[in-house]
Amino acid sequence: MRVTSKIKDQMIKILSEVYAGARPALKYKTPFELLVAVILSAQCTDQRVNMVTGELFRLANTPEAIIKMGMPSLEKAIKSCGFYHSKAKNIMATCHSLVENYGGKVPEDYDALLSLPGVGRKTANVVTSVAFNRPAIAVDTHVFRVSNRTRLAVGETPDEVERKLQKAIPMEQWSDAHHWLIWHGRKVCKSRRPLCGECPLGELCPSNGKND
Repeated sequence: MRVTSKIKDQMIKILSEVYAGARPALKYKTPFELLVAVILSAQCTDQRVNMVTGELFRLANTPEAIIKMGMPSLEKAIKSCGFYHSKAKNIMATCHSLVENYGGKVPEDYDALLSLPGVGRKTANVVTSVAFNRPAIAVDTHVFRVSNRTRLAVGETPDEVERKLQKAIPMEQWSDAHHWLIWHGRKVCKSRRPLCGECPLGELCPSNGKND
């Protein structure tokens, strides 16, 4: 089945209706809290991250406060997120960079975000989109899976999928589409047992019934 531009437009329209108003599952109050939460979310569920940050941010929710708490305390606070040694190292290094180079504030500039330790394109795109309301598409495992299965954007790497999604989706919908694709991946187009029989994209998706 060839997925044409017209079919892709139909897919996006359906997703926009089904997941209208979808927002991030991560809980945060400031751009810095969002940045830390996204760093912690690598290979960890949002539910677990929210549990961890709920406690962490009561203790320290600024770069200065995290630096003050020290590495051992930070590692202890985020241990249940997994890979806590490397995550703590990146968070601490990012806090030092924010304090030394950006007055303790998370920079809005995309390249500046990418320069922070532990911040890749996915994290930078989430912060750019959610915290600063700028068009961006962050490709996590859900977005990557849904994009490839539906052939909305086929690619072997997240960067390749991101570029193709940018071509397939109007820029003014990039940030919203990021959330639509994530929630579709969580609720319907699941990794091991996708609910193809319940999928609103069923008639348009070339993978319908092939991943059961």
